[in-house]
Amino acid sequence: MAGRRRGWFRSSGNDEWIEPARATLATAFLDMDRRQSAADAAVHAADQIFPERRTGARWEPVRHRCYGAAEVYLTLSAELEAAQQGGPPVPEGRQRVEAAVRQLTDAARAVDEFYRGDQGKLEEAVAVLGAVPRLVRQVTAVAAEVRGRAAESEFANYPSVRKGATAVDEALVTLEASGSGAPAGTLREAANRLETAAEELADALARAPTRAATANTAIASVTTRLAAARTRAEGVPQAFSALLREFNAASSADLANNERESQRAIEAADAALGRARTAAAENNPEFALDLTTSARGFLAEAEQRVDAVTKRLTLLRAIRSDPQEQAKAVRFRLRDAQMLAVSRGLVADWGSVLDAQAARIDRISETLSGRHPDYWAYVTELNVVTEFIAGVVERMRRQAGPRRE
Repeated sequence: MAGRRRGWFRSSGNDEWIEPARATLATAFLDMDRRQSAADAAVHAADQIFPERRTGARWEPVRHRCYGAAEVYLTLSAELEAAQQGGPPVPEGRQRVEAAVRQLTDAARAVDEFYRGDQGKLEEAVAVLGAVPRLVRQVTAVAAEVRGRAAESEFANYPSVRKGATAVDEALVTLEASGSGAPAGTLREAANRLETAAEELADALARAPTRAATANTAIASVTTRLAAARTRAEGVPQAFSALLREFNAASSADLANNERESQRAIEAADAALGRARTAAAENNPEFALDLTTSARGFLAEAEQRVDAVTKRLTLLRAIRSDPQEQAKAVRFRLRDAQMLAVSRGLVADWGSVLDAQAARIDRISETLSGRHPDYWAYVTELNVVTEFIAGVVERMRRQAGPRRE
């Protein structure tokens, strides 16, 4: 080994080897330190911009390894310098220099391995961190410009513009309160919030000139729909009277209040529409649009109540004309379910359950007796059986194929 030492180890016992040894040590240290400093900066950026990645926690063992190598270097370098100036010789100096160089080299290699493992993310964090100050300046300038336009706009009193302006003001205050000393991640989040608020305000300003036309179109549409709802509602008394004459009273008991409730909803829609017209005339189209939305909601309720009566009458008449057609459809679904149980080898699990539904269908069919059978109860109970069968089919399909004993 001694014969293969580098040139600065070849010596006759004096201290001529110290100077090149110190130079080699310094080179190894500076190389490691340069790599560590670059990685430290990248990790710092990652922890500020993407703290959820916990890059710093993974970097800590490598950093401590570098600190350990640096401490060995500083201690040995001081001893070599003292010896060179006439102080005591360095015990096993050459061997210690070799060991220190290896430790510094290994630490530098560990830094490289860590950095390469996360290089893309680390470089992204460095780039984002460097861009934060510029982002803050650009976003603040854009927000100030949009806020100024909003203040001078003829649409400044529109609710969407007022709401957007308030959001920009609040985001500006938050960003300014963060200050330049805040973590870069905090500044970036505040800047992004301000950017979003400014974009929404700009969008509100862009849409404002068309809001009046949009409101007028909406008012005309709801006016037409209101007239149609009134026309349809006129048929409810006659349809409900037919239900009472032709079918068991229980078949329509749940619809007894539909005429009154549909009229109430129509009147509420009419009132909202009237307020919308007033708001549009007062140059408040956004409030008018809100009111037309309310009117549509009332009309949807009225239409549902009207349709519930007319559709019930149509359904019950269809069932009365062929009562067994409904039961046949349910039995068909039951047969399909039974065939599925056989094909999947699940008869032991579901056969008796499905067989019970056949008896249940028979019992329901037997209820159609008397002068005014309760067709609504009949169809309702058959629907319950249909849903039950569908649930069994879904569970069988989730089971893993035929079971083998």
